[in-house]
Amino acid sequence: MSQDDVIRIKVNKQSVGIIGLKQVMEEMAREYAEKPDAEVQSELVRRISKKNYIPDHAKEEYGGALLREFNKFFGRAYEEEASEGLEIKVLGPGCARCDKLEREAMEVMSEMELPGDLEHVRDVKEIGRYGVMGTPALVINGKVVCVGKVPSKEEIKEWLSEAV
Repeated sequence: MSQDDVIRIKVNKQSVGIIGLKQVMEEMAREYAEKPDAEVQSELVRRISKKNYIPDHAKEEYGGALLREFNKFFGRAYEEEASEGLEIKVLGPGCARCDKLEREAMEVMSEMELPGDLEHVRDVKEIGRYGVMGTPALVINGKVVCVGKVPSKEEIKEWLSEAV
């Protein structure tokens, strides 16, 4: 299993890794593109459950999150699930500079004792949705704050302070 096989999504304000989501969406794309949301949601949960544990009591929440990802996949309107705390994304393919930005952001969050999610987005299509023309890029609570360079720790601290 490669790192690309696991996609992180929000389920009940928690970041959860899902194995094989991209493959399932590609398989379902043609047949389920015009089906009602309830049918798509049910099928997504059924297929994703084959490689991922989904607790019975959380199937509805997972279904909603998977449906949101399916809508994203098709470029349809969707409502992002709100996070508790900060939501930080490092955009980049996984080069040395992108990895450095991820480490430094993590260190600053730790130094400042800030709770939040830190995600490294490597998928080119997902990066493109942010409208950035270079990497690495840093996104804090949905706002692009830096593109094309690794900012200093002081800059990251300033942006995080503003965000909280």
